Amino acid sequence: MPHINLPEELPGITGGFAFRPETAKPLRELAHVLLHTSGNDSFSSRDRELIATFVSSRNTCYFCQTSHGAAAAHLSGDTGLVDAVCRDYKSAPIPEKLKALLAIAGEVQIDGKRVTKELVDEARRHGANDIEIHDTILIAAAFCMYNRYVDGLGTWQPRDSEIYRAMGKQMAEAGYCRPSTTDAHRDPRQVPQTGIGPEDLPVRPST
Repeated sequence: MPHINLPEELPGITGGFAFRPETAKPLRELAHVLLHTSGNDSFSSRDRELIATFVSSRNTCYFCQTSHGAAAAHLSGDTGLVDAVCRDYKSAPIPEKLKALLAIAGEVQIDGKRVTKELVDEARRHGANDIEIHDTILIAAAFCMYNRYVDGLGTWQPRDSEIYRAMGKQMAEAGYCRPSTTDAHRDPRQVPQTGIGPEDLPVRPST
């Protein structure tokens, strides 16, 4: 049960977004820039979603790990790849550059001061550029924030895999910035168009 008066029927971060639209907007925009609008085929949305999923798994945030894992799986067509990265990215079937970036993300997840010149040099050796290193660090830092936001509020985090598959597809295809409604009379049970979760995401069943 949420620790504050959130809409209990809205899952994960959507509950916090509905409660505070003013903070939801920049959080959506940040996710959209970092994960969906890379404009860089060598550091794709799939790779960025994998980093978000990996950091969320390290933070044991079920909602973020599962939803962004579903987005990464949709983009890659391979659920097993997501599991492999979270389990042991060093042995996962991914490019060496992504492994080097995940090594940096893993240190940021613990403490940003643990990122060393050696880690950055290793990423550069495998072809990472300044933007990719910057965005990896910011994705890792941002998802520590998103994860702790979701878990700190005590949000409802459903265990129905179909919900997450639908959510992942929506995020992978449409991104994170969709227009929000200003209709004061809209059904409060409708999932807000937050960009994290589809508009028709099932709400929590009544008990």
